[in-house]
Amino acid sequence: MIPRRPTYLLTTLVVLLLAACSRGEPDLLESYTVRPITDIVDTDLIVTNFARDGSATLPIDTRVPVACTVVYGETPEFGRLTLDQDMAGGTHSEHNPLLTGLEPETTYYFRAQGLDDDGILYVSEVMTFTTPAQAAAPIDNLASPDNGAVISGVSSAFGGAGVGERWGAGSAFDDNPNSEWSSAGDGDAAWIEVELADRANIERIEFQTRSMSDGSAITLAFVVTTDEGLVFGPFDVPDAGKPYSFEVDMEARTLRFDLVQTTGGNTGAVDIGVFGSFIE
Repeated sequence: MIPRRPTYLLTTLVVLLLAACSRGEPDLLESYTVRPITDIVDTDLIVTNFARDGSATLPIDTRVPVACTVVYGETPEFGRLTLDQDMAGGTHSEHNPLLTGLEPETTYYFRAQGLDDDGILYVSEVMTFTTPAQAAAPIDNLASPDNGAVISGVSSAFGGAGVGERWGAGSAFDDNPNSEWSSAGDGDAAWIEVELADRANIERIEFQTRSMSDGSAITLAFVVTTDEGLVFGPFDVPDAGKPYSFEVDMEARTLRFDLVQTTGGNTGAVDIGVFGSFIE
């Protein structure tokens, strides 16, 4: 078996090879094989999950494990490079590179590329996508900081991240499908608590679990505890592909979410929503 190389080394090699292509240096490429990415990808490459913060993702499933990168920019010369967001590193088959700094109603050029464990480089054609207009609709999630909610407690955050940092607790309530709260290996012991701006009648809870390509970090069930000690659930989460909605009837100011059944590891949440109305 060929050992996996660290992601940053693979990415560096991809960049060097592509730079050599652009400079017309065939000697550097003689010992490498370059193939079209369609050799390992069966679906169209579509940028999606456009968020208010100017981010989007490019989900890619490959038939062989690769280290994935995407170059993009407002011209065919690109100018930006992004890596796969999977914590596992190395080569794998499920990829979600994150594109950031996108302006609304703007056309971008992009190219996807991946390097496998045998040094084969897979490269897509140069393609384009156009970002949508900036969403103007108000956020109705009562647990969003836009509605005055604050994080009042969390079991941990990967890398000791602060509330507003990548993997931090704030990512669980930011209504952004491209950010995630990740615990630091808490597994079934992961929990997060949010204090709403005021006491509220809550009619619905939404939850989307985070996941990793190795099958870890998936929440299978969670419970919700109010500031009065009432426990609701467990609520079963079928999979990590989308948020799931659960009808409830509760009154609370503070809600604690405990991930009581998981596949272990860096458990957490892509997004948690609390919907209802504040009590006047």
